[in-house]
Amino acid sequence: MPHAIQHADAAVDTAAAVLETALRGGPFHVALRAAIAARGLPLQRVQHHLSRYGVKVGVTSLSYWQQGARRPQRPESLRAVRALEEILHLPDESLIRLLAEPDGTDHGTAAGQSAAGRSYRSLLAASGILEQLLGELECPIDGGLHTLGHHERVRIGARRELLGRESQHIVRAHRDGVDRFVAVHHGDPGCAPDRMTVHALENCRAGRVRRHHDTGVLVAELLFDTRLRAGDTFLFRYGVEDGTADASREYVRDFGSAGGQYALQIRFDEHALPVRCHRFTQHSAAAPRGGRQELSFSGRHRSVHLVEPRVRSGMVGIGWDWE
Repeated sequence: MPHAIQHADAAVDTAAAVLETALRGGPFHVALRAAIAARGLPLQRVQHHLSRYGVKVGVTSLSYWQQGARRPQRPESLRAVRALEEILHLPDESLIRLLAEPDGTDHGTAAGQSAAGRSYRSLLAASGILEQLLGELECPIDGGLHTLGHHERVRIGARRELLGRESQHIVRAHRDGVDRFVAVHHGDPGCAPDRMTVHALENCRAGRVRRHHDTGVLVAELLFDTRLRAGDTFLFRYGVEDGTADASREYVRDFGSAGGQYALQIRFDEHALPVRCHRFTQHSAAAPRGGRQELSFSGRHRSVHLVEPRVRSGMVGIGWDWE
């Protein structure tokens, strides 16, 4: 028993030290996760405490916040953060301050090279805007569909720009009455969502579209011609025409939960071929990248691809170097 007490005391001391460091240096999601761990509260209990403060936040949103997959930005979300400071016995403004601080992390090419992709800060900003746009479409986080297969083809043009992409989904409904899918497209820095177009290609038709220029996010509703019942499978295909930004250097797909097979193909214009390509994985927008693997060109040296037999929660993508 004395050993158990000593180990418990050591664990408490370690958790307190981790929390102190996270509150001092951030980032926000690490500090929030450390604070919840230090208090030993499951997310359901955190949600319950928030409701007593008159703040409604879903367990899924809390999970995304502490993973770094989303960042609280709306007024209601910021009210929740202030309430969390009290619930988790944190100093006033300790979490809010971390939300206000800039983040220096950058998602780009290999170390030593210039920034290549979307910055961590822009991804977090986009996640907050995405939450807002989905709200405008009255789209719940759980759309009632489970992905069995997702095959995606991305085209890179002669100016090295992301010309567009085509997605084919095979889904299964896990509740009755599902009749739509909401597609999200996040363009490269400098893109113009107002000039992007969405095309329903098979077994669906385009519905409402929402755009946000500053973050390059486009959200499109794809309507089915039938209402699925729980257990029904469905196949549909759509495309997004972009071509509005400068040179593209990576394509990333974010999965909020585990799913079926995912295949990604990047096809390059014959007059604009990169010198090398690689695949990578990432637990969240804030986590370091891993699983790097060089990819060989196929199809007359114009395309590369990856296949995930069963996707896990997190991010997977392909990056490339132009020189």
